[in-house]
Amino acid sequence: MPGLLRDYFVVLPDSVAGHAVAGQLPVPDTTRTAGGAGGTLTVAHPSGRPWVVARPLVRKVSHLRRGDDALVLIGPDQVPEAVLAGLLEGARDRAGLERRLARLPGLHHVIAHLSGETWIRGTASGLRRIYHARHAEAGTIASDRPAVLAHLTGAPLDDGALALRMLDFLPHPLSRRVLWRGVHETGAGYGLALPAAAPGTAAAPGPREYRWWEPPPPELPLAEGARRLGDAVAASVRAHIGGLDRISCELSGGLDSTTLTFAARATAPAELSLLTVAARDRYSEDETWARRAVEAARGGHTDTPALAHHIIPADQAPYFYADLAATSAELNDEPLPVAPGRARAHLLLGRAHATGSRYHLTGYGGDELFLGLPHAYQDLFHGNPLTAWNHLSGLRHQLGWPLLPTLKALLNRSTFPRWLAGAVTTEPQPVTRTPLLSWGVRQSLRPWFTDHANALITEEFRAAAEQAEPIDRWRGRHVDIDAVRMGARHFQAMEDVGMTIGLPVAAPFYDDRVLEATLAVRLEERISPWRYKPLLVEAMRGVVPDALLARTTKDHMSSDEHQGLREHASELADLWTGSRLAEHGLVDARHLLRLAAEPFSPVLVEHSISSTVAGETWLRTAENAWPPPDRTPTTISPSEAAR
Repeated sequence: MPGLLRDYFVVLPDSVAGHAVAGQLPVPDTTRTAGGAGGTLTVAHPSGRPWVVARPLVRKVSHLRRGDDALVLIGPDQVPEAVLAGLLEGARDRAGLERRLARLPGLHHVIAHLSGETWIRGTASGLRRIYHARHAEAGTIASDRPAVLAHLTGAPLDDGALALRMLDFLPHPLSRRVLWRGVHETGAGYGLALPAAAPGTAAAPGPREYRWWEPPPPELPLAEGARRLGDAVAASVRAHIGGLDRISCELSGGLDSTTLTFAARATAPAELSLLTVAARDRYSEDETWARRAVEAARGGHTDTPALAHHIIPADQAPYFYADLAATSAELNDEPLPVAPGRARAHLLLGRAHATGSRYHLTGYGGDELFLGLPHAYQDLFHGNPLTAWNHLSGLRHQLGWPLLPTLKALLNRSTFPRWLAGAVTTEPQPVTRTPLLSWGVRQSLRPWFTDHANALITEEFRAAAEQAEPIDRWRGRHVDIDAVRMGARHFQAMEDVGMTIGLPVAAPFYDDRVLEATLAVRLEERISPWRYKPLLVEAMRGVVPDALLARTTKDHMSSDEHQGLREHASELADLWTGSRLAEHGLVDARHLLRLAAEPFSPVLVEHSISSTVAGETWLRTAENAWPPPDRTPTTISPSEAAR
């Protein structure tokens, strides 16, 4: 069964060949999306040829043209024409337009034509990304979906990039390695400029990247930073659900989902549905806190919307690795390690959709933003060593880090390229008492990887290290931003499941304005070993009741993953029988079959198999991804696209 594309857009050159490419775009079968909604929209060049061809199944396309200048925003909300005019008019260059765009929530793809040049960008958080490839006749074409570009250019799969995706995560810049040869990803925080052909010439210059985003300096005190963060979260929530009558929220009981529940309630929908999946672990506290949140949201407010709390019994929640064949319903941009949890996500979103919800909010991104990673103390040590050591000592005692290794890690000054070159190893996984203060986490190659896969992976890391530059010169900020961008990529799997069901899904914490407000706070106040998510807590005072902000614990679902290996051993065995990864020479299928029969093997305790499973299921979908093309997209005028 071919994978279902989520919404996409393509940016085409103003040429006969570019026009021809528009007729070759894949058009998914909308009958497989709940409601069968969707259509292809075209925003034209002044010549009348297609410039931006979009399939906005969920997101909105806003467009304005003033003479030769034009602006297209693709995001969760429709941007009024008056706002677009205020953005475009008077913006003489990219920098001027970017200053104006900072007034909006940071959730949009931006496509603009200024001073004879087209440029495109996604978001700094990595939630929205840009890819480009060279078409044999049309030249450079760009899209938010690498699979679309691969389809249009006939690009083959890249085994090196596929091997990398069998790791649990990919650090910067390897996360940008696209799964198809000749398709390239523009880095988050960077845009793609597409110069026009000079008069009298046939070919346009090649694309070039430019940096449009820099993280703010960490200068704000906690109180000011909390105010900005609260405003940014509220604005992002409004951009997604403002004016909708029925919405839903995942209310796990944790601080992140509780925050968004109360932020959603503040938009005054007519009906608000809250969904909680009960835990199998009898020591779990999430359901208790979720019930407290519902009680607080209902009590003492005459303007409370109709609020329903749906608790999904634990025995109805699928284990991880359930219904692996269903992952073929979505063609993600890449294999994602969260794919083995798809059945659980599908259940939750299906229940939300059954309530009549028109948009679903999740707390994804909260941990990456607000928990704070130990690597940050490297940054603090440079300017305030006593405070850094005081905080690190508290963390060291909580995590059981030995004194001398902690000191050694704190004083380590290895460069990012040097760290990256050695970031994968055949040695066992680092133990939990290993101090984490470097540029990232070192990963172990899995025992079921082939020698060919190991060689590909180590060569990819070595080659990347030769020219690698960190996201930020400070280790802590580099790791913080990389973690947010990694989480934003993983959230794509949830978005695509929602697309299959017909329910838009949002993670407001991945808004650029939320990221900027967080990074702008002084490090020693933003994270603390003695306070749980202090910045988020202070930002939500007056919105979330203090009794709920007092929670300092967090539940985990590791038992569901281990139990899933046993419950779905036969499905895993079927997966490794005729393994596509094995056909590419990347895994030892016989080893994986033995592990499927021994779900509690010490090997699976030490090494996660989720990324390998994700790579296998993704590859099967990618090999059979395209329905027959529909070469007659509906063309609309620029004025219609703006509505």
